[in-house]
Amino acid sequence: MKLARRQKLRRTPRFKGQTINKMIPHIITVSAMCVGLTAIRFGLDGEWEFAVGAIVIAGALDALDGRMARLLNVTSEFGAVLDSLSDFVCFGVAPAMVLFFWSLQELGGVGWGLTLFFPVCCALRLARFNSMDGKLPPYAYNYFSGAPAPAGAGLCLLPMILSFAFHLDLAIYPFVPAIWISLVALLMVSQIPTYSFKSIKIPNRFVLPFFVILGLMFAGIAGRPWETLMFCLVAYMVSFPFSVRSFHKLKSEAERLHELQSETVTPVANEGEGQGNDGISGRRHSTNLRSV
Repeated sequence: MKLARRQKLRRTPRFKGQTINKMIPHIITVSAMCVGLTAIRFGLDGEWEFAVGAIVIAGALDALDGRMARLLNVTSEFGAVLDSLSDFVCFGVAPAMVLFFWSLQELGGVGWGLTLFFPVCCALRLARFNSMDGKLPPYAYNYFSGAPAPAGAGLCLLPMILSFAFHLDLAIYPFVPAIWISLVALLMVSQIPTYSFKSIKIPNRFVLPFFVILGLMFAGIAGRPWETLMFCLVAYMVSFPFSVRSFHKLKSEAERLHELQSETVTPVANEGEGQGNDGISGRRHSTNLRSV
């Protein structure tokens, strides 16, 4: 009887696994990957606007998954690797393939070579970003080295967006997207500092105007999506000179502070050495330091 009672009181072992909340960032990342691959399918079918729109949606999902992971406190190395693989597919392979189906295939082997060149540069950019994570100096945390993968994908598709906005047929001039995709690929692997808008703080007096501009942007996307996307991409390119100037300004200030700290620490060490070797020379050296 006692044994049977103990067996009844024994609890069923709890199932160990991941909760849905912890899986939400991974679900968003996989969804972004599927949307990016769907853009390639739209490109095969010649539905160019849907193809570009799918890559834009993948970019929005990519901006959301990292924030959800930090909000739910479920960041992990697995999530970081999965996010990098998704970025390579969505912003490296998908835009290059869509641009190839749209125009670059007219160039034959040269067009295919440029189509391969872009995702290779994207992969190198992502590998460099992952290897430098946590190793950047403090003044560089608000900057990227080169254009990030989502921005690179948007810039890569700018000729198509211009065609949609102004009803141009740039596809008949394949050398235009060929030159452009080469420049964007080199921009992604370059050392040009670009703004990382994730850590920018908005002053209190600019919060309301910021939301007004944000509302206008969403209204523009609803009414004139291609013109709005074109304006955002052009504004992003215009920010490059300002990001380079502010980055080098912060870098020079950090180097100057480092030199001042080195000049302050070195004489103190020399003073201790002088006192240890010769008391008279040490006192003279100390007096000279105080006069300086």
